[in-house]
Amino acid sequence: MNVQKLDVAISAFLKNQKSNAAYYEDHWAERRERKLYYQSFTKDKLLSMTEDEFLEYVSKLWSMLIWGNKKYVVDKLIADNGFLALKKQLAELLYGTSPIEKRWDLFLKSVKGMGPATISELLTYANPQEYVIFNKTTILCFGYLDIPDMPKYNYQYTGKKYIEVCTIAKGIAQELKKSGAENYDLLAVDYFLWDEILPLAEKKSAETPVSEPKEPTTVSDSKSLHDEIKEKLVAIGELLGFDSRSEVKITAGAVVDAVWEAKIGNMGKAIYVFEVQSKGSIDSLILNLKKAQSNAAVQAVVAVADEEQLAKIIRESAGVIDENSLRTWDSEDVLAVYDSLVRAHESINKLALVPESF
Repeated sequence: MNVQKLDVAISAFLKNQKSNAAYYEDHWAERRERKLYYQSFTKDKLLSMTEDEFLEYVSKLWSMLIWGNKKYVVDKLIADNGFLALKKQLAELLYGTSPIEKRWDLFLKSVKGMGPATISELLTYANPQEYVIFNKTTILCFGYLDIPDMPKYNYQYTGKKYIEVCTIAKGIAQELKKSGAENYDLLAVDYFLWDEILPLAEKKSAETPVSEPKEPTTVSDSKSLHDEIKEKLVAIGELLGFDSRSEVKITAGAVVDAVWEAKIGNMGKAIYVFEVQSKGSIDSLILNLKKAQSNAAVQAVVAVADEEQLAKIIRESAGVIDENSLRTWDSEDVLAVYDSLVRAHESINKLALVPESF
C-alpha cells in the first residue's frame, strides 16, 4: 500500500469533516441507520421472514440501486433459488460458525443472483468490525493506493481474496484512528474510500491507459469467465428493458447462451441471440448461431469473444451464417458496458422518479 497517498487522503478527509460537519454527519447517519436495521435481524428472524419482509430487507441495499423495479429482482431471486433454501444460505453466510472464506465460497457457488457486492454489504452491516464492502469501488480505490492483485473478473472474488481485502481495510481503519478519527469500523472505512479516495481513483483511471487483462490460465477460470460474460449479457438486457434469459432453447438442437426478447404488442416478438466464446473450438458457436437464424423471430445473432477469436469467427462463419444478421461484440466491451449501465441506473434511480410500487 502507498502509505503516503493514504496519509494525504486521510488528512484531507478529516479536514473536510471539520469544515463541512453537517454534510458528513448526514451521510454517516444514513450508514448508522442501515447498520442498525440489519443488525436488528438474528438468524431466527431472517429464517422466519416472509417474502414481503425479504423484499424490504434486500431493497435497502446500496447494491440494489441499479434496479428501479426491485420486486422483479427479488421475485427472480426466489424463483431461481427457492425461498427457504435462499434464506438458509443467507443465514449460514451471515451467522454461520465456519471460516468466512468457506461461507463466502459456498454461498457464491450455491446461490444464483447475489454477487460479491451484495453479500459483502450484508456481512459489513452484520459485523462491521470484521467485514468490509467488496465491490468495484473498493477495487478502484485500492488500485489508487497501489494495492496489487485486485480482482478484475467475478471468479476472482474468492473467499481467500475477501479475507485479504478485509485485512487491508482493517489496516486503513487503524490509520484513521491514529489520525484522530473515532469509532472507525469497516463500514466507516468504506465511507472514507467512497468519499475521499474514489474521486482521486476515478481521475487516475481516466488518465491511465487501460492495461491488457490477464487471460484465464486454467480451464476452470475460462469457464468461469464464460459464465460471467453470459451473466453480464443477461443483466445488460434486463437493464435495457428486455426479457433477458440465459441457456435458452432457441430452436431444435440449439441452446444458446443468452437471449434478449422484446414483445411487439400482440403481433409477436423480436429476439436477439448471444453466444459467448472464451476458449477452444468455435465450431459449436457457429453451429448454434446458424440454427438460431432459422427462427423467424431472431433479428440478429451476436458472437461474443475477445478480438482474436472474433476475427476467427468472422472468417470461419463466412458462407455459413447470414452476414446481414451476424454481429460481433468484444467481451471486454461487454463488461465495460455493464459497468457503465450500472452507474447510469444507480444515478437515475437515486432520483426516485418512479415510485417503487409503480
